[in-house]
Amino acid sequence: MAKVLISDPLSKQGLALLEEAKGIEVENKPGLSEDELVSIIGGYDGLLVRSGTKVTARIIEAGKNLKVIGRAGVGVDNVDLEAATRAGIIVMNTPDGNTISTAEHTMSMLFALNRNIPQADASLKRKEWKRSEFGGVEVFGKALGIIGLGRIGHEVAKRAAGFGMKVIAYDPFVSKEHAREMKIELVELSDLYKRSDFITFHIPLTEETRHMMGAKEFAMMKDGVRIVNCARGGIIDEEALYVALTSGKVAGCALDVYEQEPPFDSPLLELDNCITVPHLGASTKEAQLNVAVDIARQVVDCLTGGEIRNAVNMPVLDAELKAQLQPFITLVENLGSLAAQLVDGNMEEVAIEYAGQVASKETNILTTTIIKGLLMDPMANYVNAVPIAKERGIRITETKTSQREGFINLISVSVKTDRMSRTVSGTIFKRGDPHLVYIDHFEVDAVPEGDLLILFQTDEPGIIGRVGTILGQSGINIGWLKLGREQAGGQALSLWNLDGAISEETMAEITSAPEIKEARLVRL
Repeated sequence: MAKVLISDPLSKQGLALLEEAKGIEVENKPGLSEDELVSIIGGYDGLLVRSGTKVTARIIEAGKNLKVIGRAGVGVDNVDLEAATRAGIIVMNTPDGNTISTAEHTMSMLFALNRNIPQADASLKRKEWKRSEFGGVEVFGKALGIIGLGRIGHEVAKRAAGFGMKVIAYDPFVSKEHAREMKIELVELSDLYKRSDFITFHIPLTEETRHMMGAKEFAMMKDGVRIVNCARGGIIDEEALYVALTSGKVAGCALDVYEQEPPFDSPLLELDNCITVPHLGASTKEAQLNVAVDIARQVVDCLTGGEIRNAVNMPVLDAELKAQLQPFITLVENLGSLAAQLVDGNMEEVAIEYAGQVASKETNILTTTIIKGLLMDPMANYVNAVPIAKERGIRITETKTSQREGFINLISVSVKTDRMSRTVSGTIFKRGDPHLVYIDHFEVDAVPEGDLLILFQTDEPGIIGRVGTILGQSGINIGWLKLGREQAGGQALSLWNLDGAISEETMAEITSAPEIKEARLVRL
């Protein structure tokens, strides 16, 4: 009998599903403190939470029998994913349950923004009749820029189109063909900022997306742009947003999420042209029912030997499969991530080739791992990575060959976008170490990890020394350097492993050399 603890309020339908499941014993104890959870969690196989419980490393360490943590909702910010993964605990979420709720909330915020509804309501309740102060703008014919065309972004696009808005979007992981089918124009991010009358976000908060909208981005925009964020706090630099709102550059914004929640100390709360609500995107009866039922089913299936769905970290592999494929897991995820960071444009096709002994094995999990790395999306996992890619119109092909000259095993990942294509290849050496051996046709021999600077250049004397000097003057230590070239004086590649990140100024100095044809910063 598997024991499941519910530590946050759950809808009665979700609770009933757990209580009626065979092989599951349920205890419903919402409102426990961290110390209380630490003292009892060792007796449970599953933990089911919403946003109230903070599943800390202490709790996870004490959960000696925990096999799964289920989050009734999308965000898993309240779960220490690193600690859970390290302990071999599957963390699940429910990405579909609040899609409609959040899309409708986004549209509600957009209309409240363009017609000044909260401000007008507050004024009238103060016994004021100031119609001239609350003139709005129509959305018909206006450009809505959507950043992120996942499930929620797609639903927002459909609703905006119904109101006659011109929908443009930025999402490098959606093909232009798929966007055309949705009647959406895909554009570069800078173009979206320049062209949009309204901008809305539907992306996760990651290291790459944190403060992706700041002073530089506001300067690109039309005067009087309006902004909605029902995704994650931290995507917008709130200090820069305050300046843009008070200067009139941004006519208004509507926020459901904040860098610090609750945002009681934020000066944004003092601005009349900033609509603020307390993280209500998923706060509908239907969404709460959906996520409760979804997570209950997922936890039951996981603990009773059924299908694992919506895991946001690596699921537990059976012993035999793990022994066969574990050496390749890190290699192929890094190959996917490397390929994604070496291309520009919208992905259209991913071609994976397995050569040698690995081609004789079941490679589905390797393909899924490659796509998971390629998407660079914290919500992509070993269950949903391939469906997400296909949903975005990315074609995936897989071929196998019995041998590749010079290698016992070789795995190649080729990515084609609407602007370019690139191939990376790697192998596992006898002692189990992953190695990157090709970038396009350039032969290299490097461990694919850490901060990498990759330069495509002409093979001329002095380039390596010049780049090394620039890095040294910037205080960047070089771990190792690998070189590859077609022939003396021809096209070449240099691969630098660095002990720290490079500033924009340092990168600009490096790329100012005419011999440098292309430069990429990659983090693995």
